[in-house]
Amino acid sequence: MPEQYGTTVLRLPAEGAPIREEQDAMDVIGDAFGRGASWVVVPVARLHPDFFTLRTRVAGGIVQKFVNYRVGLVVLGDIADHVAASDPLRDFVRESNRGRQLWFLADETELAARFTEV
Repeated sequence: MPEQYGTTVLRLPAEGAPIREEQDAMDVIGDAFGRGASWVVVPVARLHPDFFTLRTRVAGGIVQKFVNYRVGLVVLGDIADHVAASDPLRDFVRESNRGRQLWFLADETELAARFTEV
């Protein structure tokens, strides 16, 4: 797996089974470990819609797995509609983007900029 931005990044394709359960996250983390990746980029299309409804606790369960295993997670794509519909999600995204473990980024330009900051 090629190195990007000074680290090894596993990029999931937009097509594929949605990530909804903690076991789905564990499968991705296992794949990242197997490839030596310290970050995983997940297109918005791969996340089950429940991920963006915080009361379902789907996001919390998935994110916690990535944190526990020290694998960074990037949610890549437009989530403006989800954020506009939920103040708690907007706050979650803002706080996540301040950290070094979970980022919600709109596009490749933001991704490249963020990795050059760390």
